[in-house]
Amino acid sequence: MAAAKKAVLGPLVGAVDQGTSSTRFLVFNSKTAELLSHHQVEIKQEFPREGWVEQDPKEILQSVYECIEKTCEKLGQLNIDISNIKAIGVSNQRETTVVWDKLTGEPLYNAVVWLDLRTQSTVENLSKRIPGNNNFVKSKTGLPLSTYFSAVKLRWLLDNVRKVQKAVEENRALFGTIDSWLIWSLTGGINGGVHCTDVTNASRTMLFNIHSLEWDKELCEFFGIPMEILPSVRSSSEIYGLMKAGALEGVPISGCLGDQSAALVGQMCFQDGQAKNTYGTGCFLLCNTGHKCVFSEHGLLTTVAYKLGRDKPVYYALEGSVAIAGAVIRWLRDNLGIIKSSEEIEKLAKEVGTSYGCYFVPAFSGLYAPYWEPSARGIICGLTQFTNKCHIAFAALEAVCFQTREILDAMNRDCGIPLSHLQVDGGMTSNKILMQLQADILYIPVVKPSMPETTALGAAMAAGAAEGVGVWSLEPEDLSAVTMERFEPQINAEESEIRYSTWKKAVMKSIGWVTTQSPESGIP
Repeated sequence: MAAAKKAVLGPLVGAVDQGTSSTRFLVFNSKTAELLSHHQVEIKQEFPREGWVEQDPKEILQSVYECIEKTCEKLGQLNIDISNIKAIGVSNQRETTVVWDKLTGEPLYNAVVWLDLRTQSTVENLSKRIPGNNNFVKSKTGLPLSTYFSAVKLRWLLDNVRKVQKAVEENRALFGTIDSWLIWSLTGGINGGVHCTDVTNASRTMLFNIHSLEWDKELCEFFGIPMEILPSVRSSSEIYGLMKAGALEGVPISGCLGDQSAALVGQMCFQDGQAKNTYGTGCFLLCNTGHKCVFSEHGLLTTVAYKLGRDKPVYYALEGSVAIAGAVIRWLRDNLGIIKSSEEIEKLAKEVGTSYGCYFVPAFSGLYAPYWEPSARGIICGLTQFTNKCHIAFAALEAVCFQTREILDAMNRDCGIPLSHLQVDGGMTSNKILMQLQADILYIPVVKPSMPETTALGAAMAAGAAEGVGVWSLEPEDLSAVTMERFEPQINAEESEIRYSTWKKAVMKSIGWVTTQSPESGIP
């Protein structure tokens, strides 16, 4: 029986999905894209000071090993032979910055997370050096100068952490985003680990020229980054190296995509004009713009979507980035304690069915797209004696939807062709109230795949399709049809507009809250 079962499955592909709030390892059938098994571990976030967000790179790596081992055990219980796993893909939270010692394999400081705001004064000082008539940073990278991207985090580490400075002087330091740290560690670490990244992750560092697809000397000089600490840049789908430890030793790591690019691939948005919105810690709307870089007039980023093979063409995307989506639910759970688990928010919101005039702008890390306003902070307004925790829960869900509406409006203005529906994915999409609210606030249908783990699926597709692996076909006729759930708008357009314009009023009240940044102090 077991043998027959194994024979039916054919080649499998694993995917590491290392997100901001959790790590997962998932295993897919490469012929049907069916999810066979997975394991998830929540990751601690540390907030050592106001506006600072850090994670422990060793805890992240440990969580990856744990998820792989546990998933392999679960496959064993299902009578599935893990020797069928032919490749592994990596997808990761982007921009988060790690510097480690290549001789000891030890991180030289905690990972500075994408949401972290400590670099605000670094950003202000750097922006004074960009000529008004020639924003070469934006034209080369597609990105606005912001605390969000890796270069300023790396600059801060070089300025403030003696261990990092010393390692750079002694040529022991390696820099990477989370994908690089994981791939280097998984492929052997101090014993021949491969120090690489892919074009999608590189395009989020602010050191990468998205036209020439290489590290840019002028940008590295501007930020004062020594080029020898940077990883080599590869395509998103090729064999980088082999797993050197654990249950999957010897399996090639052959896919690497920043999480939002991975979701674009997993949602099969391979055509110019196709878009998806992922609801994770933040919210990220990406629209494939084909082989051309489209620069936004409305506060969106231009970024690399994917390059699925060494000799394959590069695809670009416009991106609307919202910092806080699922993170607001975690905040209600961990900071306010009004829910015990993230799932509970749906129950609270359902009890009232309205925010009753209460609006929540979760600008915990300033505002990202389309405002790029670091001075903003979170506010809850429209409170009365009638307001209770259910209304606040509802307002938190609405906030996610309103923020999505803002980036969708910007996307429609930039592209000129309004999206007729929105493809969605990510952990929060299991919340039916949220999905219905989103359809109501956008006033277009929201379409969700029945298997919401599209980020991991995208990484698995890239890994399985890599040259030398070849177990996953990305030809349109071979891609399995995905079953979808649709949410149609149920309120009238006028009511939708009134709520949206009140939201915008609330956003204006959140801006300009922090006038001068508190001085950043060095760290011993």
